[in-house]
Amino acid sequence: MPKFAANISLLFTELPFLGRFKAAADAGFTAVECQFPYEAAAHDVADCLRHHEIELALFNMPPGNWAAGDRGLAALPERQSEFKEGVAAALSYARSCGCKRLHMMAGIAEPTDAAALGTYRANLAYAAERAARDDVTVLIEPINQRDMPGYFLSDYERAAELISTIGSDSLRLQFDIYHRQMICGRVIDGLRELLPIIGHIQIAGIPGRHEPEGSELDFSVLFAEIDRLGYDGFIGCEYRPKTTTSAGLGWLSPHLI
Repeated sequence: MPKFAANISLLFTELPFLGRFKAAADAGFTAVECQFPYEAAAHDVADCLRHHEIELALFNMPPGNWAAGDRGLAALPERQSEFKEGVAAALSYARSCGCKRLHMMAGIAEPTDAAALGTYRANLAYAAERAARDDVTVLIEPINQRDMPGYFLSDYERAAELISTIGSDSLRLQFDIYHRQMICGRVIDGLRELLPIIGHIQIAGIPGRHEPEGSELDFSVLFAEIDRLGYDGFIGCEYRPKTTTSAGLGWLSPHLI
């Protein structure tokens, strides 16, 4: 069965950030992921991981000023220096916490803008090369335009082309089933076609981005297909609980190893 990672940026949010590691472990998770862990010192996160015998599967590189509307920096020509500083900061954090996957957010930019595309390609190559030194994988994720209007990367064909063009073993696709369904559907086809370049999978129910049950997708079928395909990475539970995290975890028990 799949290996699940609790996204503690969305789950267990009734607790302080560092308290969510224990809550995830107590709920049966063997790993966590988060969006932006930088509110806590890396050594404190590493201590939590060791104490609760849990792995940090994934986090995002610094996105810029989130409160001001930034959603990543990689496609923004005027902010390449800040982007490179963020790569260094994320890799330092990853080394401290033993994390091997970093999501690189593209930012808000017009997908047809030549300068944005050129910057994004250059920054992908740069990040992948830097990450390879630490045996870390950089992930790129198409995000749907309804949840994140104006996001630069919302096309799976383009994502696959970019990964192929860069040609780095340290660059992979983050396949979020929720975003895939919102962008173009054909989730199982996408898993089958893109498996060779998938480095991480995430889930949430559709609609609403809540628990993966009572959804328009049958996640039992999806989990069985993911197993059949031989995917052995983590599946990040990046959903918003309808009520509390604990009250909505009934879907998880049948799928825990």
